[in-house]
Amino acid sequence: MSNKIFVIGAGISGLSAGIYAARSGFDVTIYEQHMTFGGLSTSWSRKGYYFEGGMHWLTGSSPKMPLYQIWKETGALKENNPIENRDPYYVYINGGKKLCMYRDLDKLCNQLRDFAPEDKKMIAKFYKDVKALINVHLVVNDIMGLKAKNPRHPKLGELLKMVPAGLKYSKLVNMSYEEYVNQFKNEDIRHLLMGSIGYRYNAMSFIYTIASFASGDCGYPEGGSVTMGQNMLDTFKSLGGKIEFKKKIENIELNVKGKVTGVKINGETIPCDGVIVTQDMRNAIDTLFDTMVDNHVANKMRKDVVSEQNVFICAGVKADLSHLPKAIVFPLKKPFEIAGVNFNEFRIYNYASFKGRAPEGGTALTSLFLGPSYYYWKQAKEDGTYKQKKEELANRFIELLEEYIPETKGKVEVTDVATPCTYERYCSSFEGSWMSVWEKGGKQTNYPQKLPGIEGVYFAGQRTMMPGGLPIAVYSGRIAVQLLCRDTKRLFV
Repeated sequence: MSNKIFVIGAGISGLSAGIYAARSGFDVTIYEQHMTFGGLSTSWSRKGYYFEGGMHWLTGSSPKMPLYQIWKETGALKENNPIENRDPYYVYINGGKKLCMYRDLDKLCNQLRDFAPEDKKMIAKFYKDVKALINVHLVVNDIMGLKAKNPRHPKLGELLKMVPAGLKYSKLVNMSYEEYVNQFKNEDIRHLLMGSIGYRYNAMSFIYTIASFASGDCGYPEGGSVTMGQNMLDTFKSLGGKIEFKKKIENIELNVKGKVTGVKINGETIPCDGVIVTQDMRNAIDTLFDTMVDNHVANKMRKDVVSEQNVFICAGVKADLSHLPKAIVFPLKKPFEIAGVNFNEFRIYNYASFKGRAPEGGTALTSLFLGPSYYYWKQAKEDGTYKQKKEELANRFIELLEEYIPETKGKVEVTDVATPCTYERYCSSFEGSWMSVWEKGGKQTNYPQKLPGIEGVYFAGQRTMMPGGLPIAVYSGRIAVQLLCRDTKRLFV
């Protein structure tokens, strides 16, 4: 194999793969079907309001975390986007009652005990569970047989610190998030804690999320997803990498021996020596080859993947809401229904204090509703009611917003609704999703990034490792290039 490599997709995983491949001496071109970079980690503007659509916190943002070095190597974190560790990271408001999700675990649990002494025993259990997971993190490791300029393997002490989590693993994995939270007697605490992640996850996912904040991780880089993505793109270009926007790869060409020979764009075959696919792997195995990939890995993925979907609603408000917390959870008086899913909490991200997010005196607000809705919106597209249903949802959202934040009444200037079909259209993601759900009793499955019977094709992206998200995206891009380097007997840099 020589060195002409194509990367499919300019999301975080594609940029990561492009950077490591270029640094390791390959001639790299990224092909992106959209007009911009970032993939699922993106932001957009409407009438002067700028909405963060891809990142609410960044795992690995703490210098103490091994993943931090990967963010630095890819140029994602530079001097132009320092990390803010928001504390509290969200605030629960129910009339005159207020509870804060503090990073400091002792401070958090002391507050909960003062607020709900009836839950003293459960709060103590919660404290122990979070404490047991506080050292859990993504382990950065090189693949076997790799020749690397700067080899990286975890030290024994790093792994030993995570042993206490293993003692909690079975019980937490086999309990749902809701089951865990429902052990608290106090309704306000239940609402507070149910505002953390999507309701379909297991309790391990929930406790790990709280522990990540408690460890000092999960900050927010200034400028959000766009600055971070631009930093990575600039790094890629500085290494000689090339990028082509609005170029959709229709097919990966293989010879009779299953080895990649090129890709097809607009009906034309462009030869190459290797391809790194960062388009959603679950979708790619069905659509990027002449026939659907049929092997045990692909079939397991088709059987096991449960996609996390969301409806993302944002609003531009002609009011300064900087006196409100940056992230708020309200308990709803009655459920808010979207696509047959009822939501009992209303989460708002408030960007009033962020630079450049709104016109003078205005505020950009966003809200994320996690739950399975893809087929509802797909059906609406097919029967011609898609636009109408989005408008109806936006109007109901405005009513909800005005009820819980009265300062917004009559001042909403713009709304925008992104459905799973939006993410599917822009990113070719499976069921319009951006993560896999780690359900109660489910296995935390990682899929091989090189499939049997196919040579010169490597996969990366959030779907390759459960549950996914930004840390998996950047890390799997690195692993894909390590596999490429090992196969071509090149030094990984």
